Amino acid sequence: MVKLSNTSIFCCLLLLLLFGCRSTYQAKPLDFPKPVDTTDKPIELQSKKVYSITQKAVFADNLFDGARLNDFQHINQDTFQASIHPENKPINRSPYYAFRLWSNQSQKIVVALNYDEAKHRYAPKISRDGMNWTLLDTTKVQLDGSGVNAFLELDISTDTLWVAAQELQNSTHVKNWCLEKAKLPSVTFQVAGKSKQGRDMLHLDIGEGDPRKKDIIAIISRQHPPEVTGYLAMKAFIEEILADTPLSNDFRKKYHLLVYPLMNPDGVDLGHWRHNTGGIDLNRDWAYYHQPEVKQVANHIVKNAKQQKSKVILGIDFHSTWFDVLYTNSQSAKNLPRFKDYWVAGFREVLSGEKIRESPSAVGAPVSKGWFLTQLDAEGIVYEVGDETPRDLIKKKGKTAAIEMMELLIYK
Repeated sequence: MVKLSNTSIFCCLLLLLLFGCRSTYQAKPLDFPKPVDTTDKPIELQSKKVYSITQKAVFADNLFDGARLNDFQHINQDTFQASIHPENKPINRSPYYAFRLWSNQSQKIVVALNYDEAKHRYAPKISRDGMNWTLLDTTKVQLDGSGVNAFLELDISTDTLWVAAQELQNSTHVKNWCLEKAKLPSVTFQVAGKSKQGRDMLHLDIGEGDPRKKDIIAIISRQHPPEVTGYLAMKAFIEEILADTPLSNDFRKKYHLLVYPLMNPDGVDLGHWRHNTGGIDLNRDWAYYHQPEVKQVANHIVKNAKQQKSKVILGIDFHSTWFDVLYTNSQSAKNLPRFKDYWVAGFREVLSGEKIRESPSAVGAPVSKGWFLTQLDAEGIVYEVGDETPRDLIKKKGKTAAIEMMELLIYK
C-alpha cells in the first residue's frame, strides 16, 4: 500500500477544492423538451473586396465591419445586382445586407438586392458617413411580384453612399457605447470572455455598493446580428437605469445588473443573417453550451451569483422581429412570481396607444428565456422590437420598460 505524505494529502485536497469550486461556478447542462443540434456547422465567409464596374464608373465594397455583400454585377443600362447570401443553411429568412457605393460622376442607378431563396425583409437605410442613417424613401423601393427581390433607386457620386438593412452597430460602435457608460461611477466595463474568432464578449457591471447578496438582473442583446432595433431598445433601457433620478439611483443601490450587449460579435462584424461563426443560432444553445459565446456568458452569470451568494431573479433578452412582442414563460418563476403580469400591465397602461403583445409559452426549445427559468428559477423574458418601429418610439419603449421594472422591483 502506498502511503501519502501530509504534503501530498494537502495538495490533493487543495486540487479537489479548487476544481470542485470551479465546477460549481459553471452553468449546468439542461434537458429541454425540444432539443436542437448546436454542434458546429460549416459557414461560408464573404470575400472582402472592391467591386469595380469601370465601364459605368460604379464601385461597391464590403470592406468594413458589419458589411454583407457577396457579389456585385452590372445587369443592364443603369441596373446593378447586389447578391446577398447567408453564412450557411438552413437559416431564418432574414436577409441582412450592408455595402458602400460610389462613382466617378453623379448618377442615378438601380440596385437589385438578390437573396437567392429568402424574401426581402428589412427596409433599406442610407448614410453618408456610416453613423447617421435615414430610411430610403419608400417611393424608391420596389419589390418584384414574388416579394423575393427588392429594387432600390439610388443617387451616387464621389461621396460614398452606405446602404444597409439596419443602422450599422458593429462591435466598435457597441464598445464605444460601453466605454461611454463606464465613465459613470456605478458602471464597470469588463470583458466576459472571447468569441469563437477571439472578439471580446463585452460586459457592463452596474450597481452601487457591495454586490454581495443583492438580487441580480441579467440583460443580453444581439444574439442575432441584424436585430438592431432590439439593441437600440436595450440601450434606452440601460440608459434609463443609469439616469440621475430618485428611482434609478435607489434601484442601483438595491440591485446588481449584469449586461451583455453584444452576444454575437463575430456574426455582427461579419454581417451574418443569424448565426455565429460556428454556424449556429446562439438562441438555441442555452442547454448544451457548445458555442463559446453562450457558454461564457452563462458561466459568467452563474459565477457572479454564486460568488456573491445572490439570486438571479430576472433575465431580459432583447431581439427584433416583424412587430413588437414580449415572449414570456407560461410558468412563473419562484424567484419573481407574477412579475411579468404586472410588468406587461404597466406597459399597457403607460403606452395606451400602442398594441402591447404578450406571447407566453411553456419551456420548449433551449432558448434564453427557458434557460433563466430552468437554470436559475428566474423570470425569463424575450423582448422583441419591430424591425421598422420608429426609432423615437423604440427609445420611449425601452425607457418605459426600465421604469416599469424598477418601480415593481424597488418595493419588492
